[in-house]
Amino acid sequence: MSLRTSATRYAKALFDVAIKESDPARIEQNLSDIVQGMAGHAELRRAMTSPAVPRNARVALVSSLAKQAGAEAPVAKLLAMLADRGRLELLPHLLDVYRERLLQHHNVVRASVTTAAPLAPENVQAIQSRLAGLTGKQVQLSTNVDPALIGGMITRVGSTVYDGSIRTQLEKMRLRLSENA
Repeated sequence: MSLRTSATRYAKALFDVAIKESDPARIEQNLSDIVQGMAGHAELRRAMTSPAVPRNARVALVSSLAKQAGAEAPVAKLLAMLADRGRLELLPHLLDVYRERLLQHHNVVRASVTTAAPLAPENVQAIQSRLAGLTGKQVQLSTNVDPALIGGMITRVGSTVYDGSIRTQLEKMRLRLSENA
């Protein structure tokens, strides 16, 4: 089972508990702080994830860390459980999945647009509004520039990709011409 699959189970359970008992946004902030803390302190991360560290010591370390960070009760319980099971390496993946669930809860979808040249702010707004109308959700839009596209744009909404780039159109034309030759 992949780390992401395992993290998904924990994230869904944590989100369900957060909805019932706490503020989901505050839980996300707690998780983010802890993941950043682990990323910024290599020795702490090693101590928390090393199988050489006894289970009880790992649980005590994580409980102390959660208390110092002011973590909400659901986060503290989750950390203790992950430490007990030796699964703290799941935390970055768990945070990603939790954030996705939080966006879904707030009816927000992530989208990105890649163009050959930078877009004017009014064009970004227009694309964002159009995508919101198409999806029926609020859109969190990021823009990227890739001059290799030549023109047009590639839009990603969630896991769906709409490729209207000139590069792709020329490649399709080239393939059709080579098949007919």
